[in-house]
Amino acid sequence: MDFGLSEEQEIMVASLSAFARDVLRPKYTHWDRSGQFPREQWLRMGEMGVLGMRIPTEHGGQDLDCVSAGLAMEEIAKGDINCCYGILNACFAGDILSKFASEEIQRRWLPPIAAGETQMCVGLTEPHCGSDAAAIRTTAVRDGDHYVINGEKSGMTMLMVGGAAVLFAKTNPTAGARGVSAFLLPLDSTGVTRHPYVDMGSRGIVRGSMFLENVRLPAGNMIGPENGAFSKVMNTFDYTRALIGLMCLGGATAAIDETVRYVKDRKAFGQPLSKNQGVSFPITEWAGRIEMARWLCLRTLWMRDRNMPHSKEAAMSKWLGAEIAQGAIEACLILHGHYGYTQDFPIEQRLRDAVGLQIADGTPQIQKLVAAREIFGREFV
Repeated sequence: MDFGLSEEQEIMVASLSAFARDVLRPKYTHWDRSGQFPREQWLRMGEMGVLGMRIPTEHGGQDLDCVSAGLAMEEIAKGDINCCYGILNACFAGDILSKFASEEIQRRWLPPIAAGETQMCVGLTEPHCGSDAAAIRTTAVRDGDHYVINGEKSGMTMLMVGGAAVLFAKTNPTAGARGVSAFLLPLDSTGVTRHPYVDMGSRGIVRGSMFLENVRLPAGNMIGPENGAFSKVMNTFDYTRALIGLMCLGGATAAIDETVRYVKDRKAFGQPLSKNQGVSFPITEWAGRIEMARWLCLRTLWMRDRNMPHSKEAAMSKWLGAEIAQGAIEACLILHGHYGYTQDFPIEQRLRDAVGLQIADGTPQIQKLVAAREIFGREFV
């Protein structure tokens, strides 16, 4: 077992740590207060190669391993957890398009994704089904050299600024999971309308719902074989769930760091708050949980790099990472006293942003179901 990083990974982590501290963190609360999409941060991340980590070099990416992508996710989250959604969607799209899309689609879309010039969305969740992805109702009907698409998608990250989406639709409505296909959908297509959300947190990722009315897509925009998309997206979730775990833990680490500084500086009864075990012990306990979950996430990505089964580990990474992050940030908010409940400090925003990550890529209940099926056997759960 080797827990060390390569020289290249150490250099990357140091560079991204400085970027997160000096560029991302100072404007973290700005995007929440303004509700604006942090386009300038996206372009900076594109320049640094962060958005192209899982995109082939011939299309402007770096084609890095999964562990390196996870390390980058963790560092960026320490500066602005919401900027990690750009990495997450770029990794999702990079993996799927580079493996299953036509060369023409790859040439058209992967370079601007890697550069941060185009935001890629994922169109899977629908109003009536989130966790039961096989139950989607959006349909794609073949009509000559095109598919005609009708339906609705909800909860789409970056929808209001996105250039395209990896869209999932039923090409065989009676076949369940075996009837789902994937398409590259330009979001300026005729028949596409978008409606923004007003969210509790993560306001800078400008989520929304998408409505599709007789949208005509060329057959060449299909990603992979017809009716063959469901297993591909489920396999990609095994990857992104571990990334989300590290994203959560990076944000929680930032909250811990801020709180340590706060309780060392603030005094009560003539001494720093940190002198009280009732203050120092909770921070220490959460730091320990964060460290424990971090290595689970990194091991999961290590397993993926070696093509080892890792569905259970990915589910655990996601539910534990999000749960620990929310608990740690809430504890840090309380240790800030009433100031933590104000917008004078970023801690209240960190908590609001963390809550949404309990839901992304499957709720804790779904993650536990995925893991339980492997522990007990599917027929016993």
